[in-house]
Amino acid sequence: MSTSVIERTASTSVPVISAIAERWSPRAFDAETTIDEDKLAAALEAARWAPSAYNSQPWRFAVARRGTDLHTAVSATLVSFNQMWAPAASALVVAIAETAAADGTPISHAAYDLGQAVAGFSVQAQEEGLAVHQMSGLDAAALAQVLELEERFVPFTVIAVGDLGDASALPEALQERENAPRERRPLTETVIANA
Repeated sequence: MSTSVIERTASTSVPVISAIAERWSPRAFDAETTIDEDKLAAALEAARWAPSAYNSQPWRFAVARRGTDLHTAVSATLVSFNQMWAPAASALVVAIAETAAADGTPISHAAYDLGQAVAGFSVQAQEEGLAVHQMSGLDAAALAQVLELEERFVPFTVIAVGDLGDASALPEALQERENAPRERRPLTETVIANA
């Protein structure tokens, strides 16, 4: 159980919904609690209802719960930096893009649509009180092998999800990151045309 509360609400330039303003990417996960299955199901359901071009839904998810062989195998495909903290998460969710249809036709929007599904997952998980951290530091080929994926299915990210843990349990360098100020470039630099 977390012994410290970290205030991480974003200082937005205009108001946004709390599930977005309060969402951040912790590395401190409670290594004892199991995933709340109802909350996880709600996050996956939110992902299921993401918009996609032609309603093609070119995404899949593989859920690996801590304590299972799959969780261990997924953890092993992460870069060493992520292996320092991610295995403590109650679940590791692999986000997979369907980059081609069964007949081989490329799905050009697969990564974009997967991103929307993961965003829905993340916002719903935040609303449910779960901590979420998406990682791109992984060996996609090894992960595809672990999951026995067809070539047209490509793992893009692994999502650590679970209850927030105590940042003081992290290595010192990670504690600093956990408590560092949240920063984003200004909205005026993000929107490059606004006529």
